[in-house]
Amino acid sequence: MTVSTSVSRREREDLSGPALAAAADAAGCEVLAMEVVPDDFALIEDRLHHYVGEGFDLVFTTGGTGLTPNDITPEATLAVIEREAPGFAEAMRAEGLKYTPMGILTRGVSGIAGQTLIVNFPGSPKAVDQLFGVLAPTLKHVVRTLRGDSSHHESDRAGGRRPRVRRASRARRRSPGAGGPGETRGVRGPPR
Repeated sequence: MTVSTSVSRREREDLSGPALAAAADAAGCEVLAMEVVPDDFALIEDRLHHYVGEGFDLVFTTGGTGLTPNDITPEATLAVIEREAPGFAEAMRAEGLKYTPMGILTRGVSGIAGQTLIVNFPGSPKAVDQLFGVLAPTLKHVVRTLRGDSSHHESDRAGGRRPRVRRASRARRRSPGAGGPGETRGVRGPPR
């Protein structure tokens, strides 16, 4: 889910949302929905609740994690999650520092709501490309664990067999570059 008022108004093209979807797809996740929303606390919170209620394994957001007064994605996410899972956001900040000292400026959070992991990414396609690899090796195990299987599988470890990539058959998409609350995007975890 891309959080950006300017993208939702079609004043700017959404570059980080498609980058995030491509990274998730490459990691073996099935991208079922994508959405662009403005920097609006209630709307972000509502859409996150929607994806949790629909049973998504993973929800990745991009944007709204900086220091401006309008950057409220972490606060809206905290209103939705029931348990924090800070290691994802911490690892992403640490990885970001390898590329730029500005990596510490992202306030993204990560946590669990129901059986869904929500992770906030910065609103830059370059940052998404640089940071997604930190999470990718864990996603198969994360999904299995959220579904109640706490056993460890050899294929979950880095270097293990890559999950089969499934294309979304139910993905709802509009024309490229279209934004607004009607456009939907989101992620289902890698296959078990």
